[in-house]
Amino acid sequence: MSPMILRFFTLVGIALAAASMQLKARAETVPDAEVQQVRAVILQQLKAFSEDDAEAAFAAATPEVRKAIGNPDRFLAMVRGNYPMVYRAAGFGFLAPEKEQGTVLQIVTIRDGNDKTWLALFSMVQQPDMSWRIGGCIVAENDWRTT
Repeated sequence: MSPMILRFFTLVGIALAAASMQLKARAETVPDAEVQQVRAVILQQLKAFSEDDAEAAFAAATPEVRKAIGNPDRFLAMVRGNYPMVYRAAGFGFLAPEKEQGTVLQIVTIRDGNDKTWLALFSMVQQPDMSWRIGGCIVAENDWRTT
């Protein structure tokens, strides 16, 4: 990864941390049932990546994300190329999620195959059928914590 991209992700991480501090004042507590549902969708997608199951990984995304990317194979190729730490996570852990205006933000600590740690912020969107889907993910290097 180029130094410019690493700096970008570091700045994104700092911005997310600052935003998180402000969100704590406004964020709602996420009920346990929703926490379990949100985490199950993320786990489903991580498992699908580990098995190269493009269909299952793509199914965990919101309809808007699926429409923007186009098809499961393109989605898997994008994640493989741009998010190798998510594509082949060697380990992970969940931090406490927060809910703001119907969207759940779930931070996942990820350890890659080189023992480097990352923070992945998943934006989870509840669908009309009350299921949860992944609306986006931002990943930043985690220099201060291990998974």
